Amino acid sequence: MADHVYGSIELTGSSAEGTDQAVKAALAKAQTLVKNIRWFEVLATRGYVHDGQTLYWQVTIKVGYTLEG
Repeated sequence: MADHVYGSIELTGSSAEGTDQAVKAALAKAQTLVKNIRWFEVLATRGYVHDGQTLYWQVTIKVGYTLEG
């Protein structure tokens, strides 16, 4: 098995639909920024509340990717 070196970036996705959609939004953006995404880790989950209603969710993730070369 070859050794791998990974890079990582941290992103926060948001969605009015829920946490899964917030993660998917962040991963979709990550795919436009880097190649070879291999994993993600949820670092934080928050919600925005207004007048007693949850309006949207924010999820901060760390995205790991294999470095080329």
